[in-house]
Amino acid sequence: MKTPQHPDLGASLEQSRSGLRDTHRRSLMRALFLVTGSALVVFGCLQILNGYIWLATGEFIASLLLFFGGTRINRTPRLQVWIYSYLITGFSFALLIMLVPEASVSAFVWVLMMPVLAYLLLGKKEGFLLSAPFVAAGCVTYYFHLEFVADAGGMIDLLNMVLCAILMLGFIHLYETRREEAEHKLFTLAQTDALTGLANRANFQSTLARTLAESARSGAGFALVIMDIDHFKVVNDTMGHDAGDKVLQDIGQRLTERLRTTDAVGRLGGEEFGLILRDVKPEDSFELMDELRQRIAASELPYGEATIRVTASFGIAHYPDHATEVESLFRIADRCLFSGKRAGRNIVARAGLSAVKDQRAAGGPL
Repeated sequence: MKTPQHPDLGASLEQSRSGLRDTHRRSLMRALFLVTGSALVVFGCLQILNGYIWLATGEFIASLLLFFGGTRINRTPRLQVWIYSYLITGFSFALLIMLVPEASVSAFVWVLMMPVLAYLLLGKKEGFLLSAPFVAAGCVTYYFHLEFVADAGGMIDLLNMVLCAILMLGFIHLYETRREEAEHKLFTLAQTDALTGLANRANFQSTLARTLAESARSGAGFALVIMDIDHFKVVNDTMGHDAGDKVLQDIGQRLTERLRTTDAVGRLGGEEFGLILRDVKPEDSFELMDELRQRIAASELPYGEATIRVTASFGIAHYPDHATEVESLFRIADRCLFSGKRAGRNIVARAGLSAVKDQRAAGGPL
């Protein structure tokens, strides 16, 4: 079992504030800094020709800060602060330009860009909280920009602005909501075994690696258990794959019901399952698995007119008693499982001790 080389997807989604990961947000912010800085240089030169020296000076200073930020954005640990600083400053500057009618008669179009940038960089919740007040302020500022709305023409201009701003904000919010739902659905599908509803192999690997890292920091121990259904091929060959699927689903449900909320269980593939028991001593993990083994052996699964009975074998390895690396723990647990299989199945075997075998339930595995 190899440790996954990709970052944990669940943690990545949890830390993500929008549809973009931090690396992508940094790249986007760098592009925004450079494009905005370049645009402000051009606007500054034009404002000098327009007679607004103070405004041109502010734009030149802002462009220098943006160019500097573009060289640092990929290394700063305070990415969120930089994003908020850029958005708040940029949105405020757009409102200021709107209050100077001679500076630009079309500055109001930037109000419609506020929800796009905020949602893209901050996600649904923070994007709405930041952009909604600025969009509302932009509409109010545009009202003063028009100076009066006494005639129908002025009212049409104001209503166009307000309606477009509301629709832009609403559409962006709806899109981000649907995108977020779709992302989480895809994440669930990618991390879950479709048949049993348990964590799949990749998810279990990530959980195991994370558990080991947490235990290394806290000094707590945990048990890695590999479980395999005995003679599962016989079920498939004699009763069909549908019966085999029912057995896997029943085993998955029993594992979920018996374990604690702090534990983890996943289907590793075929008839093999993995369990992570946190904060347990070797004796306690053995007793827990032996109890689970007895429950499985004693259970009966109705299937049509037949009754299916199976047994399971378990291999246990403990951190840090037996190994301190994921690959070594899994190898030891797998070796214990194999030794239990060779000893006759329906066994709980743990590292360093001989396999302990209970009497088979009458009637065999079926």
